[in-house]
Amino acid sequence: MSLRPTLETRRATPTLEGAGVKLHRAFGFQDPSELDPFLLFDDFRNEHPRDFEKGFPWHPHRGIETITYVLEGTVDHADSLGNNGSLGAGDVQWMTAGRGILHQEMPHGNARGQMHGFQLWGNLPSDQKMTAPRYQDVTSAEIPEVTDDDGTHVRVITGEFWGKTGPVDCIAADPQYLDITVPAGVKKTFRIDTYRRAFAYVFQGAGAFADASTPSGVLLEKEVAGEEVNIRDMSGDRTLIRFGTGDEVTVQAGPEGIRFLLISGAPIEEPVAWHGPIVMNTRAELEQALAELRNGTFIKPAH
Repeated sequence: MSLRPTLETRRATPTLEGAGVKLHRAFGFQDPSELDPFLLFDDFRNEHPRDFEKGFPWHPHRGIETITYVLEGTVDHADSLGNNGSLGAGDVQWMTAGRGILHQEMPHGNARGQMHGFQLWGNLPSDQKMTAPRYQDVTSAEIPEVTDDDGTHVRVITGEFWGKTGPVDCIAADPQYLDITVPAGVKKTFRIDTYRRAFAYVFQGAGAFADASTPSGVLLEKEVAGEEVNIRDMSGDRTLIRFGTGDEVTVQAGPEGIRFLLISGAPIEEPVAWHGPIVMNTRAELEQALAELRNGTFIKPAH
């Protein structure tokens, strides 16, 4: 077994999207090879409806898959093919945009006006970019959960883990998507296929992700009570951790425990031509998609 080193730890960046939704972006619109096959990850978490109620009005997608995971509130969705529905707390929607779709997503707060969810974009390989669009809507009750003897709790959204198999299937990148909670003070190791790109996203509590050279976190200089001291950095709320190669990830949970997403997928390793929600392999394909948006032929008839 080999521990995956921590290549990078960074905080998600405040961003405005849609019609003015306040969210935090962990990665996106940067080097697409960095976390291939994943392109973008957003954390939309707000306490006040004014920060999200205008939502994400009609917009196109082609050549990618969008994965929406709701923790609080609901998200109503509709598309140009006549599909519509609502995602509630704990639900997941995996949308394969394929050759093209227009859709909208409108978030609504819970009884306290709070909204929290995540959206991940996965790339499609060239031979699947123009497939027919499809949805996989999964309710919270369908997602298997498993708790280890030390209290570590895992929701298995995709892939296999601890004898459970997630309900989302037939995905190009064959991803593993886990929602993990580790209790306070517990040190835990998780297996990941060596050939997958992997990242963690911490959204509650704190912990130190270890590698062979820095088993207790990264040594940093910070000012405490007016003095410079060396302390071990604990990856905390809204933090992305990008891992190198290996087949294990180890985390030491902090005094309040830690909850994070652990996501991995097989890299596609193809050229990327990217313009907002449209991701193709060549500039010519991208220009064709944009021309089709302008002339009204972007949505292809079912066949």
